[in-house]
Amino acid sequence: MPTRPTLTEVTIDDRIAGALLGVHVGDALGASAEFMSPAQVQEHFPLGVYEVTGGGAFDWEPGAATDDTSLTKAVLDAYLEAPDDVVRAAADNMLAWMRTGPPDVGGATHIGLTRYAESGDPAKAGAGHDQAGNGSLMRTIPVGLARADKRRRHQEAVAISAITHDDARCTGACVAYSDLVHHLVEGVDPEAAVELVLEEEWLDEFSPHIRRALIFGKDLAPDSLHLASPEIIPAMEHGPYGGGGYVLDALTIAVGAVLTPDPFEDVLPLVVQLGGDADTNGAISGGLLGARDGVGAIPDEWLEPLEHRDHFTSAASALAALRSG
Repeated sequence: MPTRPTLTEVTIDDRIAGALLGVHVGDALGASAEFMSPAQVQEHFPLGVYEVTGGGAFDWEPGAATDDTSLTKAVLDAYLEAPDDVVRAAADNMLAWMRTGPPDVGGATHIGLTRYAESGDPAKAGAGHDQAGNGSLMRTIPVGLARADKRRRHQEAVAISAITHDDARCTGACVAYSDLVHHLVEGVDPEAAVELVLEEEWLDEFSPHIRRALIFGKDLAPDSLHLASPEIIPAMEHGPYGGGGYVLDALTIAVGAVLTPDPFEDVLPLVVQLGGDADTNGAISGGLLGARDGVGAIPDEWLEPLEHRDHFTSAASALAALRSG
């Protein structure tokens, strides 16, 4: 049985590459089960989703970047190309992606980027304060990887989320996630990383529901994630985002995943098994797991077909330099 690497065995560059590729591989695994119920996932994948096969609702090629990975790349490239004007660069990159006519664009993402195209101002975009999907959380990981300075990390997490998702639950979830990523990349134990975020007073400045989502994530781990279903994750089945598209459900699942002490390759399929918005939940959880365990923990057969494998791998050293700059 594979084991997790120890904290001292993994470098910061390894964790950064693992985080980026964890998003990509979680997206690729989950794409095969997107919009399925847990029962349908079990029927189609009786042994679990352990291969990058493509297919799914949009008939993806194996390893193809869905909107989760494509928008993560848009934010990543903003940091690589324009770190001093990263919010506008991210908005421009995301808009350029949408104009290519991708098969899957989230509703809030479409609204926010359309408003940005009209106004030219990232701060005047956003889908509004009643849109709390997971579309900005799925792309926020480069913020936590690039910025060690907390104040700057928080500002950029909020501003990049708000280009499309300006509801406080979304912006606050992106800040919490970015802080978790930062702590994990620095080698902080996952349990301690979650506690560090829970101790922050700023959490409640966004929404008390964010703190609740983190605590629910603690309740999912380590054993409950193996038994998780929509019925025990708040709002996932019957809430306004039934099927798993609610931002705080995605945060809960990701926290539960990173606190589950099994290796990367055993935890990520448990997330995909939930079905629903499986590619996005897989991407968000995969990012935390990759930051926790490093790129060496991801099976090579999962990495090999990824569309942006080389780009994400080579970006790790540049993000590490930004962290120390």
